[in-house]
Amino acid sequence: MPNKLTILIPVFNEEGNLLRVEKELSNFIESAKISSSVLFINDGSTDKSQQLINDICARQPRFNSISLDKNRGLSTALKAGIDFVNTEYVGYIDADLQTSPQDFNLLIPYIKNYALVTGIRSNRKDKFLKKMSSKIANSIRKLFTNDGVLDTGCPLKIMQTSYAKQIPMFKGLHRFLPAMIQLQNGKVKQVAVRHFPRMHGKGNFGFWNRSIGPLTDCFAFLWMRRKYINYEIKYSSKPE
Repeated sequence: MPNKLTILIPVFNEEGNLLRVEKELSNFIESAKISSSVLFINDGSTDKSQQLINDICARQPRFNSISLDKNRGLSTALKAGIDFVNTEYVGYIDADLQTSPQDFNLLIPYIKNYALVTGIRSNRKDKFLKKMSSKIANSIRKLFTNDGVLDTGCPLKIMQTSYAKQIPMFKGLHRFLPAMIQLQNGKVKQVAVRHFPRMHGKGNFGFWNRSIGPLTDCFAFLWMRRKYINYEIKYSSKPE
C-alpha cells in the first residue's frame, strides 16, 4: 500500500534521542490510521547522528533520510523535507520527542478537510524561561499575523502536501506555517496534544531567538504577505 503521510524529523546533534525516535515512530507506523513513513533530515549534525540515522534506515523499510551540506536551521531543513516528499500529506515532529508520535492519530481525522492540522501543547513540561519566551514569541506573532493559532511552536503538525509545497520558506518562517497556509486560503485546525520533558540533549534555542528574535521575522512575514501571489484558474480552453 502506498504511503499517504511522510513524517519529517529534522535532526541536529540528537544522537541521544534517535534510538528512541526509531522505537516511537515504528510503533506509530504500526498503529497509524493511514499508511505512513519517516524522513530524517540531518541538518549538518557534528555528532554521531548520521551514523545512527544510516543504521535505522537500513533496518527500517519505512524510514528514509536526506542530509544537508551543513547546518542551515529548522526552516531550511523543513523546506528540504517538503521539497523531497511526494506523499499526499506531510507531517512534522521534533527529534527530542517532547510530543508523542501517537498523537498524530489525533490529527489525522481532520486532514482531509483542513490544509494544516496543528497541535496545542497541553500541560507543557518545559522550564519557566522556555515557556515564558515562547509565550512572548506567540504574543508577538499573533499581533502581527492575527492567525488565531494558540501554539504555533508546537512541533506536531500535518499539512496537505499541495499547500506545504507552495509555502515560500525563509529562515524563521517555520514559526508562521499556519499564517502561510491561510495566505493560500487554506483552513487550519488546532488539536490538543500531550507534552513531555526532553530526555536527552539540549534545545538549540535560547531566550533571544525564542522571544526577541522572532520580532524581525514578523516584519519579514508582513512583507511576504503583502507581496504574496495567490490565484485560482477559473477557466481553461483545454481542460486536463
